[in-house]
Amino acid sequence: MAEREIRLLGDPVLRRTAQPVPALTETVRALIADMFDTMYGADGVGLAAPQVGIGDRVIVVDPRQDDVQPFALVNPVILERSSEVDRAEEGCLSIPGLQEIVERPVRVTVAGLDRDGAPVRMAVEGFVARILQHEIDHLDGVLFIDRVSPLKRKLLIDKWKKLHR
Repeated sequence: MAEREIRLLGDPVLRRTAQPVPALTETVRALIADMFDTMYGADGVGLAAPQVGIGDRVIVVDPRQDDVQPFALVNPVILERSSEVDRAEEGCLSIPGLQEIVERPVRVTVAGLDRDGAPVRMAVEGFVARILQHEIDHLDGVLFIDRVSPLKRKLLIDKWKKLHR
């Protein structure tokens, strides 16, 4: 299909709560295809619709692992989170050039619809769980910099401003 422009930190669409998709139409399927193209073009492992300026609850994920096929989720929700957490570095296609350590649950159970509209429920852990939490955060207007201490967030935003003068 086509790559779309990735919206960057400061774009209001990144802070809005995305709306549920009422029906899986050809327009939504085209969006999913474009999102995969955009994610691959930017060398990412996940992308949420708000990152391409669309306020729908749609994400695409490809952790680039042999045992996990790329997938899309429409209207994803996190049903369960493990009490066990892990700290790992995260970055974001909407905030290029910034990375920081973020603490997240190690395991999550997520439900939604696949690109054909079939219900999906998956229990995942590790890197895939981290990607899903990061992308679902985007659907709620939350960025990874919101998951760090206020001091680190300020330092990251100051660094972002210097990089994008």
